[in-house]
Amino acid sequence: MSTTEQALKERIKELTCLYEVSSIIGNTDENLIEDTLTAVAFSLKKAFQYSEDTEIAISTSGFLISTCNVVENAESIQSEISIFNENKGQFTAYLKPSNALEKVFLKEEQLLLDNVAIKIGSLLERIEIQKNEASLKRQMERADRLGILGEITAGIAHEINTPLANILGFAELLKSDLEERKESIADIDKIIQNAIFSREVVKKLMFFACEMPQEKKRINIVPNIKNAINLLDATFRKAQVKYIVKIEEEEMWLRADPIQLTQIIFNLLMNAIYFSPKEGLVTVEVTTTKKDIILNILDEGKGFEIDDLEKIFQPFFTTKPTGDGSGLGLSVVHGIVASHKGRIVAQNNKNKGAIFTITLPKD
Repeated sequence: MSTTEQALKERIKELTCLYEVSSIIGNTDENLIEDTLTAVAFSLKKAFQYSEDTEIAISTSGFLISTCNVVENAESIQSEISIFNENKGQFTAYLKPSNALEKVFLKEEQLLLDNVAIKIGSLLERIEIQKNEASLKRQMERADRLGILGEITAGIAHEINTPLANILGFAELLKSDLEERKESIADIDKIIQNAIFSREVVKKLMFFACEMPQEKKRINIVPNIKNAINLLDATFRKAQVKYIVKIEEEEMWLRADPIQLTQIIFNLLMNAIYFSPKEGLVTVEVTTTKKDIILNILDEGKGFEIDDLEKIFQPFFTTKPTGDGSGLGLSVVHGIVASHKGRIVAQNNKNKGAIFTITLPKD
């Protein structure tokens, strides 16, 4: 093979390597960075003139990748991996010595090493930026949550103060009554009812804060939805509200806590029934994508005021009349969905009524 042909062959190998490396980096996942660096190392090894006698090592903070055990006394070339203008690692190519033939690196191979090091540096910069953005997002969400907790504190004082006052008041009455008679069933019942109410408020707050214990397992969501609707069939009839169920498939599997999943469906359906007019229609739609299961619940009620849409999932916010609701139902739903790494969106229907859309990941 002539010198020109050999040079052309080497340039083709280098260009092929750069293309492969770009493809590997373009498809990488920040959770699989070690696999990415390994793939890059072996792609780079193939691009060298003496590929069988060349070994590639990559060292960065947290990773040490090598195509083989490096031979001592081997000739080597290096290139720094720079991240935000700071040296954070290096690429090293080793060429095993040979008695039969004098082998040296080509100057183009140093350039290739430099180019790949720049690409890897850019990749690591991008991952670092994504991590910083994720961290900032978590901090902002925490700040938002802390702001909401301030509202919760005021709500707790309002929601729990009254039943606790009743508990204390009736307890005092019971104490007085017990001095004269031993039976005071009515007062005891009132104490129990208010204690249960207080306990339920606290439980709902824990759901909102995603602090309730979960038992996630792989379940088919379809029977859960059908069972919930069947259990509410009498409630639909009593409210004179109709319903229709549209489910694409009979099996839609996901990892979820079945009890909490049922609570989501119950709360949203009870909300839809409450706001539906007589002879109104509640529609339940379940669809699936490659990664998610999407649940839509639509009603034909009055829908939301624009200002209310921003507050609909806040604890103790309700558009129901005083005494008809504590304003925790949708907060509970939001908390459960968030704990399942899902999303919930409330919006007005184009025709009339409201739509709640829940997106839950399958895994």
